[in-house]
Amino acid sequence: MRTAPTPSPQQTCENILIDDKTYNVEHNILPSENAIIDCLLARRLELNEAYGELYDKLHLHPRALPAFLSLLLSTAAFWAPEKIAKARAQRDELVGTNQQIVQKAEELAQLLEHRSNLHNTSGFSSDTHYHVCNVIEDAAKDHYLFNAYVKERLNTVRNQFEWKYWPTVEQFVRALGRDANGAELEATDPLTRAATAATRHSPADFFKALFAAIEENSEQSGGPLPEGFRLSDATLASLVNCALDLGPDELKDSAYVKRLRQRERNSDK
Repeated sequence: MRTAPTPSPQQTCENILIDDKTYNVEHNILPSENAIIDCLLARRLELNEAYGELYDKLHLHPRALPAFLSLLLSTAAFWAPEKIAKARAQRDELVGTNQQIVQKAEELAQLLEHRSNLHNTSGFSSDTHYHVCNVIEDAAKDHYLFNAYVKERLNTVRNQFEWKYWPTVEQFVRALGRDANGAELEATDPLTRAATAATRHSPADFFKALFAAIEENSEQSGGPLPEGFRLSDATLASLVNCALDLGPDELKDSAYVKRLRQRERNSDK
């Protein structure tokens, strides 16, 4: 009885990609990853050696080969150069937003102080919030859990301590301004941190995100990629060129990746 021929490393990798796309299409999910899969399949001639190296280094480790291809897809889909540029722009926008909060919090605090002075000196009152607990209760008036579990306890504490023991509303607002003024930006995940660490945008940003994704999926981090897993510079260049569908004038070679890795090693020292 004849047995089916063993798939080649390239066919093994492509079968994984095709299965992923089929699942995504059937469940109507991850269209951006499907586009990356299409690029990899269309440029298969450029990936023969890369797939061979992947297979040799990962096929004996359970889940490792599908896991690597999956991280390549997700990184290319969500950390392509235009997505990294957007992340950088949003980081700058966050800095600017915090500075606006600082400015507007002080402006609001001064207005609140002025209103309090008018209440005390003008002979008129506007029946507005004067106690910080009033602000909290008003803000949470439609918050079921607050009203069910917190409001009564807050009122109990408020009634135990007169007004002088509490911060004023303007002090509350100024605290928001100080908080924004002292804010230190920090990436919320390793890929964001790696992709946006450099001062200026460059093609290296995506490679850094990919390196971080590999590290996140390493055995040392509880992932399926074996300890000591490392791809050659040529394989990394081929995978990135095809996953990002880079044109002839944009292609990266093994020398580029080697220089990048050397810079990364030097920066870690």
